Amino acid sequence: MKRAVVLLSGGLDSATTLAIAKKDGYELFALSFHYGQRHQVEVTSAQRIAKSLGVNEHRVMEIDLRAIGGSALTDAIEVPKNRSENEISTEIPITYVPARNTIFLSYALAWAEVIDAQDIFIGVNALDYSGYPDCRPEFIFQFEKLAQLATKAGVEGKRYRIHAPLIDLTKAQIIAQGAKLGVQFSLTTSCYDPAADGAACGECDSCLLRAKGFREAGLPDPTRYVHRSRE
Repeated sequence: MKRAVVLLSGGLDSATTLAIAKKDGYELFALSFHYGQRHQVEVTSAQRIAKSLGVNEHRVMEIDLRAIGGSALTDAIEVPKNRSENEISTEIPITYVPARNTIFLSYALAWAEVIDAQDIFIGVNALDYSGYPDCRPEFIFQFEKLAQLATKAGVEGKRYRIHAPLIDLTKAQIIAQGAKLGVQFSLTTSCYDPAADGAACGECDSCLLRAKGFREAGLPDPTRYVHRSRE
């Protein structure tokens, strides 16, 4: 069976990506991170998702991006709330974590080389996203090229493939696909600023995009919100 390393954040995008890799017949090796994020509840969600989808191995790596800061997710910066769709889509927000996907993919590539996996899955999306530069097709294409140059396996002729199966889907389409694949969305979390008990704030960009996706998909949103997002 082919092996794949799947980046698993605990959100609905990465859970759906994991389910896609499973459907495609890969032996699953899931990789998550404690990176100093304020929403560390997502790691618990990732562990539950990994168990529900029967991964072969799930590793949680410890890195501290708080030492770099520069993001509302890793620094003492307020998370934006109740922004309009136009505001969300027209600027790179302060919730962008500098070089995060580059760092995560580098760890995934290192693990893939060790376990002899040539496929890496990441749940980035270039449509319903908050303007992050490391969620674009151009970034994925260039990292795949880098993987060939930066690894022993690559220079010896093995070809690494970076799969981003959600890259051109809307959030509603992602949710619909995940539902067909049996993803338990109640296990996922998307909130950037959850309450102490793990309930989603309902007001950050990620909560607003998630709630909008469920509405447009015509499916019930199982999320516990402190504040329900506006209809």
